[in-house]
Amino acid sequence: MPRTLAVSDSIVIQAPPAAIYEQVSNPALMGRWSPENLGATVRDGARDAYVGMQFDGHNRRGALRWTTRCTVTAAIPGQRFAFRVHAIGRRRPVLRGRIATWEYRFDSIDGGTRVTETWRDDRRAWPDALTNAFDRLATRGQTFAEYQRGNIRRTLRNLKEAVESASTPS
Repeated sequence: MPRTLAVSDSIVIQAPPAAIYEQVSNPALMGRWSPENLGATVRDGARDAYVGMQFDGHNRRGALRWTTRCTVTAAIPGQRFAFRVHAIGRRRPVLRGRIATWEYRFDSIDGGTRVTETWRDDRRAWPDALTNAFDRLATRGQTFAEYQRGNIRRTLRNLKEAVESASTPS
């Protein structure tokens, strides 16, 4: 069975695109929303995202923990933020290769912003049968596409809650 190479989902958040972009484009904050990511360390300490910026993402799934090396591929304030995951390892990202691309789009709509999160499987050189077997082992029975679909939904819900509660006057 051929694998699904990309999944995405969207949510409407009651905040302007620029405000949401500012949060999402800071990799250190991703751990606040993601069910798997614990945050990141920007390699040069930059505060504003730029194309070419590298960061190490710290992740966990159950008892498993790992670090990924990522490079920002799009940083258009209020519109689009994307990064490519290209190395992985337990404590340091030492195994290099195409892993995944993550993208966030911010579309202004009446009353807020439609945020779309997309995951793309960049492991194109892997045979489908091998990939599906590896994925089911790593996710306890799912393909990465199925698994990431759930992660995206949770991330977007958590992002919405965090952004909207922060903008609600006390």
